[in-house]
This record gives sequence, structure tokens and C-alpha cells, in this order.
Amino acid sequence: MSQPLIGISTYQQEASWGVWTLPAALVPAGYPRLVQRSGGLAALLPPGDPATAAAAVARLDGLVIAGGADVQPARYGAEPDPRTGPPSLDRDAWELALIGAALTAGVPLLGICRGLQLLNVALGGTLVQHLDGHAGPPGVFERHEITPVAGTLLARALPEPVSVPTYHHQAVDRLGSGLLVSAHAEDGTVEALELPDGPGFALAVQWHPEAGDDTRVMDALVAAARGSSPRQ
Repeated sequence: MSQPLIGISTYQQEASWGVWTLPAALVPAGYPRLVQRSGGLAALLPPGDPATAAAAVARLDGLVIAGGADVQPARYGAEPDPRTGPPSLDRDAWELALIGAALTAGVPLLGICRGLQLLNVALGGTLVQHLDGHAGPPGVFERHEITPVAGTLLARALPEPVSVPTYHHQAVDRLGSGLLVSAHAEDGTVEALELPDGPGFALAVQWHPEAGDDTRVMDALVAAARGSSPRQ
């Protein structure tokens, strides 16, 4: 298979274009562009009934859980911090179902920012609800250096410390079951997670590769999707 089909989660939000202002299924264009630059075919997955997640994932060769709104704190047994943003309940339910389906089926999975946080929550972990220094002004990506952990899946894709685009104010607190930390920021913040004993490729990063020029993390997902697809 030369071009595996990579699903990308989206979110529903009111948007304007032309003469229209309507609810729309959105994701920044950087996500499908990154999939395409890495040799995959991009398919956008609007929020849906969680009961259909397994059927959707079964049609994919790989899955990306995109960044976005804060995860509802009740999902990990916490009260909301005043600085935690409003929850997106339908999106939480849909993406957690997608993650569960991908892990069960061994479909290669890449979480980005919120996607990392959701993977941690899906496996019983918790989140730090606010930290400073990992975002620029509203709507502006910051950059900082991350250091991969030697011997990990991430380190095979990114063997050296690298400066990455970042925009988040939440992070991993207690690690979810079976997860391994595979990168840190200079301040010790967890910057990547993976599931070494899972049924397939499962990696998540706290930064935003879709906002930069380095395709190596997505290259790793697409390569795994090529190798795991029954349609190759």
C-alpha cells in the first residue's frame, strides 16, 4: 500500500464562509497537509455516536486525534480549575471511543496535544489543569526544546533534542496504565507518551507537528499504517 488512509478527528463549531454562518466540522488544515506530506491519504472524522467509533476505525489504516479544547476534568475524577476551558462533551466521548477502538484493533494511533491528554485519560491517568510557559499569546504558537527518551518509539523517529511548536496549558499528571514517557521539556513537562506493550503503534506528543516543518512523527505513523493495513 503506497498511501494508507489516515483518519483525523475534528470538532463541531460555528464557522463563517461566504454568506454562511453555520455549524461546521473543523480541524486546522495543517493536520491533513501533514498527513499528505508524509505520504498518507487524509480523511476527516466529524464527531459522531461513540457506538459507531469501532466501525469508523475499522475502515482506517491509521488515526490522528487532533488538538483542541480542554478535556472535561470529571473524566479523570477532578473538579475544574478556574483556568480550565469549557468542556466539549460530545467531542470527549467521540474521541475517547475512537482511541479505545484503535487500541483494541491495533490500528496505529497518533495523539497531538489534546490527543496526548485524552490518551492518558483513556488509560486512567490524570492531568495538570494549568501550567505556564508552553504557549505564546492567544492564537500564537510558542517554541521550546523537547528531549526524547533513548530507546523509545519516539526516539527512533526523533533521535535528538529538537525545538517544537507548542500551544497548551495542560499536561500529564499521573500516568495512565501501561504508558511510557518518551520525551520531556526542559522544565520536566511530559512531552510524549507511548504504549510499548499495546497491540500496535500508539504514540502521542504534546506539541503541534502540524504547525511546523518536521514531518518525522507523522512519517512514523504513516509507516506503521502501511505495515499494519490488511489492504496493503
